[in-house]
Amino acid sequence: MKLIIRDAKIIDSKSPFHNKTADILIVDGFIKKIGTSLPNLDKADEIQLDNLHVSQGWFDSSVSLGEPGFEDRETISNGLTVAAKSGFTAIALQPNSFPIIDNQSQVNFVLNKAQGFATQLYPIGALSKESAGKDMAELYDMKKAGAVAFGDYNKSLDNANLLKIALQYVQDFDALLLAFSQDENIKGNGVANEGIVSTRLGLKGIPNLAEELQIARNLFLLEYTGGKLHIPTISTKKSVQLIKEAKANGLNVTCSVAVHHLVLTDEKLESFDTRYKVSPPLRTETDRKALLKGIKEGTIDMITSDHNPIDIEHKKMEFDGAKNGTIGLESAFGALMTVLPLETVIDKLTSGKTTFGIETETINEGSKANIALFNPEPKSIFTKSSILSKSKNSAFLGAEIKGKVYGIVNQGKLILA
Repeated sequence: MKLIIRDAKIIDSKSPFHNKTADILIVDGFIKKIGTSLPNLDKADEIQLDNLHVSQGWFDSSVSLGEPGFEDRETISNGLTVAAKSGFTAIALQPNSFPIIDNQSQVNFVLNKAQGFATQLYPIGALSKESAGKDMAELYDMKKAGAVAFGDYNKSLDNANLLKIALQYVQDFDALLLAFSQDENIKGNGVANEGIVSTRLGLKGIPNLAEELQIARNLFLLEYTGGKLHIPTISTKKSVQLIKEAKANGLNVTCSVAVHHLVLTDEKLESFDTRYKVSPPLRTETDRKALLKGIKEGTIDMITSDHNPIDIEHKKMEFDGAKNGTIGLESAFGALMTVLPLETVIDKLTSGKTTFGIETETINEGSKANIALFNPEPKSIFTKSSILSKSKNSAFLGAEIKGKVYGIVNQGKLILA
């Protein structure tokens, strides 16, 4: 592939070309030259787009795709195409398929399915067998096969000793553990944030304490064992504070927040629309503001779409019985641009690679071309026609978003939306 990207403003704080507008010549997957008015001597393809900005390719640390087992929700093939057209050059695949990704052969299966796509797939292996929380899965074998981390998607380990043993065990091969934090006993039959809205609507509540108590426990375990722990999709003000204190005390802990928790609150539940039923639940405006502050201060390390396609049969039903989850790849950038400045959005969509041990590529001459292309300015309404996923359960349908993703360059391929 020979390609010249014309008049692109480079947003990459680690690049010497940061905030400069230039042409980028890409040859055989590598950035050969960056400069103004580059001559096209080799008949390279050229792209020139309105108000074009480029950054390092984005990484999503929590994506569910369904395959194997739930191909009616999403396939790996279509999911990776959706990710590419949404600006993501890499995704971490959650293990919540059927069967669960809890052994070497399942890791190999999803990696083989992902071959040849512009967006790279990095599997997360289940921490426990069948994500049942009882016995530790084959972590070392999955690591050798290509798993980048281990965790049970949206399931909290009741067995503290299992997490303790796993944290000790994986230090021998420098693996990362994910600990979704929600005390199931305190959550009980709750379906929405416990507060004024759930009381008014008659919905069973999930108190902030369910998350915070489990985070505190998991941080105590990490302090005892050492190792690396990632706490995904935190949602409360106190959770931010707990992780901030743990980092100050030298613990090797990182965390993420989902886009919908930065933009939406439990006020959205007034219509009982199950598109807003997610785990953890949408919280209050106080929590939302605290999460945004945690992003800006650096306590929260990365932002994820927490993309989770759910078939219509499990969404179009009474709120109590509907499955948790929203798709989020297509709306991630546009929704974030309504609440955060551009450089912060780009930083939090790219910095997670380091945590997951994925190679980062600065936009510089000689680097691999791993690039997202976008325009941060135009405003639009996110509609069903904006959805490329097989499932349509988006919490952002009808919302105003800002910015337009043009596509990516990665793996020697140009993908345009």
